[in-house]
Amino acid sequence: METSVMAAPKSKEAAPERIEAVILFAETRGFTRTSAILPAPVVLARLAEFFAVVRAAVERQGGTVRNVLNDTLMASFSGKAREHKAVQAAQEIQRDFAQFEESWERDFGIRAAVAIGLHAGDTVIGTAAGAMPGQPLVIGDNVSIADRLLHRARAGEYVLSKPVMDALVAAGVALEAQALPPLEIPRREPVQLYGVLRDTRLDFT
Repeated sequence: METSVMAAPKSKEAAPERIEAVILFAETRGFTRTSAILPAPVVLARLAEFFAVVRAAVERQGGTVRNVLNDTLMASFSGKAREHKAVQAAQEIQRDFAQFEESWERDFGIRAAVAIGLHAGDTVIGTAAGAMPGQPLVIGDNVSIADRLLHRARAGEYVLSKPVMDALVAAGVALEAQALPPLEIPRREPVQLYGVLRDTRLDFT
């Protein structure tokens, strides 16, 4: 599988490092298609609300926002209890976005929810010559896998991999998650997945 390379928002240049990290992807479901018929200011204002919710949850749990593209945000968590903090951030994102769901549908005809993917693994973070100056890159198979988990997630669901679940179990953190069909990757061991759906009524995609 090809390694993903994603540019992070501009920040102070830091020395390259290889670390164990949890990658979190979060995106809206149902928003992008509806946005095609909405005025541009409405689209941008609604995305601003979504990104504010995600960024706040990530930063409360000690994570770092790494990239924003279209209606998707990527963040990373490192250090002690990183898996627990990433899952807490996912739970807070789902909880806090709920405040917009009714108003978006009522005022703009947008039926939307959040989908999230989380995976843990080896990650290289740093700047690279020829890339955008001052913008760290986040590189690793775990970025690709987390992105695939995001696209496995249903509206209102977050999907996490076995490495994340194993770390939660080892730390004594209880999580009611449903085992999902594994992620099949050519020439690689399948990745066992688990899903947590906030509300089955949100599963409209």
